[in-house]
Amino acid sequence: MDLNQLMNTMLSSESVESIGKRTGADRSAVTSVLASVLPQLLSGANSQAQDETTGFAQALAQHQGADTSSLSSFIANADEQDGLGILGHLLGGNAAQTASAVSANTGVSQNQTSSIMSLAAPLMMSLLGQQTNASQQSASGITSLMGSLLSGVDSGSIISGILGAVSTDTSSETAPAAGSTGKKKKKKDAEATGLLGILKKLWG
Repeated sequence: MDLNQLMNTMLSSESVESIGKRTGADRSAVTSVLASVLPQLLSGANSQAQDETTGFAQALAQHQGADTSSLSSFIANADEQDGLGILGHLLGGNAAQTASAVSANTGVSQNQTSSIMSLAAPLMMSLLGQQTNASQQSASGITSLMGSLLSGVDSGSIISGILGAVSTDTSSETAPAAGSTGKKKKKKDAEATGLLGILKKLWG
């Protein structure tokens, strides 16, 4: 799995719809939050992998055996408390502030934003964990894994994939009511921020 495949899985219709069912958020809201926060989570995972004292290898091992063959089943049974713990590690204790900022940028309520993030985090860790094997459980092996993941990046495909997912989800929603232009603009700005974050944080 490369970063393109990871992002496509995280932003797939099955993932987005399942997170929406758990959180009560519509598809456009879920997609906006994910597009905004996933680059930050991946950046945090990459930083954790570089530091052998963080226990990131053990954390991946704990999520390695999760069955993600059915994303809807995985998300329906995902533990939000586990997700909150993961967010605390990946975001350096700034999970609440990040949720607040993402909420402000997307126009999605902070409660829904926090729940979306808490469900996305275990899925991302499980997908990353499945790429490990016995020889990669050391910190150096995990660092190599993350390096391999990021080296396979096709920025054009990732951007197209995210924009495609956002476009598909948005087109399925009903026409906006009068006065909702500002919220829509916030969502578009957040999506753009997410894309720029991928480029800035992962390619320097």
